[in-house]
Amino acid sequence: MRALLLLFSAAAAYAAPCITATAVCTEFVTLGGGPARTMIYRSQPLTVKNEKITRALIVIHGTNRDADNYFRSTLAAAFLADALDDTILIVPHIVSAAGGCQDKLAPDEVSWNCSSWRTGGPSVANEKLTSFDMVDEILRRLAQKEIFPNLKAIVVAGHSAGGQFVTRYEMSNRVHETLGVPVSYVVSNPSSYAWIDATRPVGLVSICANYDRWPYGFENRTGYASRVSVEDLKKQLASRPTTYLLGEIDILPLGGFDSSCSAMLQGATRLARGQEFGKYVNEKLNAGHQIVVAPLCGHNARCMFTAEVALPVLFPKQ
Repeated sequence: MRALLLLFSAAAAYAAPCITATAVCTEFVTLGGGPARTMIYRSQPLTVKNEKITRALIVIHGTNRDADNYFRSTLAAAFLADALDDTILIVPHIVSAAGGCQDKLAPDEVSWNCSSWRTGGPSVANEKLTSFDMVDEILRRLAQKEIFPNLKAIVVAGHSAGGQFVTRYEMSNRVHETLGVPVSYVVSNPSSYAWIDATRPVGLVSICANYDRWPYGFENRTGYASRVSVEDLKKQLASRPTTYLLGEIDILPLGGFDSSCSAMLQGATRLARGQEFGKYVNEKLNAGHQIVVAPLCGHNARCMFTAEVALPVLFPKQ
């Protein structure tokens, strides 16, 4: 009987990756000690030992909260990179049943604020539990050596609203240096960035009264980022490996484009904003961040994540 159990455990540990955006490829992650929980799509379980996994890719979806579509795009990227077997793919479903969002929630599933989830805002029911805490917990799960003993790299990526999430999570999270596994970040086509000082590349800042407030700048920070000092935000932003993955033709005000005064001061297009922010951070903080432009891609996650230039960033060589 013991031999059969061991055989079953081994088979489960090396099962083929789960590659359908259906319930069979999901599981819930408990947050804050429970009962709060959040659902993720994943290609492998987070609870079964797997020695084959050497990389992890977490992808944050856009404003439509269509995690299923993002899981499909992430699977497509992994297939093109020949990384399905040695990479665990995770796409959290960040749902909201408050404000303008009307998602259906499972029992104890966390409902996030319809807007501020993308900038580390709190859940509707618990102001101490933020959307950034959710990714902290997923990272801690991945770093468990008893589950993924050979994990050598983690990438946290996001497109559009997910890109807004990742750029602010990169600079503010407090687990990066504690995991024992290198983490890098891929920021793709967000509408805005949290600028490190009061300067802006476009126009007169005096025309926007609140242009430097969070999430456009560091003033009046709320949610997770309010726990971190300005000095630490800048230090962490500069020291953590980050790539700005930008679409060559993401130059139209489409797909939830932020045309507010505060955003327009950062550039006329998403492409321009990413290039300006990356350049400024490198010049002022000596960050060494990469700016990678995906040829012929607009505001489209599938195009961005499956572009040839994106694959080595999302799936770094071991």
